[in-house]
Amino acid sequence: MDSMVTSALLYLDGVHVSFDGFHAINNLSLTLAPGEMRAIIGPNGAGKTTMMDIITGKTKPDQGEVLFDGVTDLTRLDETRIAELGIGRKFQKPTVFESQTIEDNLLLALNVDHRVKGTLFWRETRAESERIDRVLETIRLKDSRNRLARSLSHGQKQWLEIGMLLAQDPKLLLVDEPVAGMTDVETHQTAELLKEINREKTIMVVEHDMSFVRELGVKVTCLHEGSVLAEGTIDQVSSNERVIEVYLGR
Repeated sequence: MDSMVTSALLYLDGVHVSFDGFHAINNLSLTLAPGEMRAIIGPNGAGKTTMMDIITGKTKPDQGEVLFDGVTDLTRLDETRIAELGIGRKFQKPTVFESQTIEDNLLLALNVDHRVKGTLFWRETRAESERIDRVLETIRLKDSRNRLARSLSHGQKQWLEIGMLLAQDPKLLLVDEPVAGMTDVETHQTAELLKEINREKTIMVVEHDMSFVRELGVKVTCLHEGSVLAEGTIDQVSSNERVIEVYLGR
């Protein structure tokens, strides 16, 4: 195993997945360094969701390597074990417990024993209380901790779900279209939120909003037909002739 594999937090090499003859992922190779934030763009059907399904264990590749933290072969693990390793995923549509308070949503997301006995006798520790306070501060909802989740705006629900991931203390966050349906103000605030989280966490963001991607100011990977079409800064990728042809238009 070479040094690139051992140093990358996430390493995909020669990954392939087909569904009924359709090549959803085709010889995909990608690395994500510890502490990096990467933006993933590309047209519908490019393989972005399937790639995240592979990373989280929902889909098993037909071939290729998928390594986490340099040594762990994710293709051999199920979704639960992968989550326990420290990979958290936020889907495009927020899935919060709307009848519970913001704070209770975060408490439910904590990495604690959720079996019946563990739940009955669980008491919040000081460390867990402090973690909840830090998460509430990070997601800009500390003053709203006792509000019901259903009362939040769409953007705030997205932040709460990101907070629920943070409560689990993952090493890697996979965030799918976090600003879809947000106002311009919320979009800007979400960029600032992710940049703040990136000080401590590695993040992969799938997004179509190019203005938002530009605001993140991170390396961009464009997928097309299940493989990497272009990589670089937002300016480099958005000026690539093939990216313009298949995704951005003229």
